[in-house]
Amino acid sequence: MKTNIYLQTEYMTLTQMLKEANIIGSGGQAKWFLADNTVFVDGEPENRRGRKLYAGMMIEIPGEGTFFMKTQDQFNETK
Repeated sequence: MKTNIYLQTEYMTLTQMLKEANIIGSGGQAKWFLADNTVFVDGEPENRRGRKLYAGMMIEIPGEGTFFMKTQDQFNETK
């Protein structure tokens, strides 16, 4: 599944993205999720829950989907 995540600010942390995508229910679950699951940011494995994600980045989570970080302006253009 491919999904767009729209940024309200300059960046979003990996924990915030996981919550936004409804993969985890709370920020406290991020540490355990990242310990048990492989997450790729722009093709590189990532396990830092505070990793900053900017527009244009791609996050792949096997079994969950592929997520594309977009700006709020890109959201407005699609309306």
